[in-house]
Amino acid sequence: MAEFDFDAARRWTRFDPENTLARRSDDELPFVSASLIAGQGLLLDTCVYIDQMQDRSPQVLDDLIAQRQVNHSTVAIQELMHTVGVLRPSDARTAGVIAEIRKQIRAMPPHRIFVPDIEVLGRAALLSGLLCRLQGYQKDGKQRALQDCVLFLQAHKLGGR
Repeated sequence: MAEFDFDAARRWTRFDPENTLARRSDDELPFVSASLIAGQGLLLDTCVYIDQMQDRSPQVLDDLIAQRQVNHSTVAIQELMHTVGVLRPSDARTAGVIAEIRKQIRAMPPHRIFVPDIEVLGRAALLSGLLCRLQGYQKDGKQRALQDCVLFLQAHKLGGR
């Protein structure tokens, strides 16, 4: 098993603002635009798969996915499978939703599925812990923060910015 560098991860806490973080304005956030379609590979967040399955993804996102190498995380698979588990078998919509999720996961080429390593998992736990404390996240919010931090750091490790 790979070794986890506790001290290197712990150094991240020196950036702890010790107060609640405010949402940045849209002008300060990076958004996909038609002029940025070409570029490095992608690691998709679970919401992208959901938006695509519900035919709600913006055209610029569909174009981006069509043009770039798309990688997948076991975190997204885990979140999609959690959805399968919480669906009520008695609901008439469940079979259709499960079929779409199955199709989505089966379309992921095995060589493009990545598992987060110990450094990503350990640092994501630290980062999400900071977020949960600063933002006052409760129960479900804590798990979502952890999963989002894992995806963020995994994408960064795979070459994202």
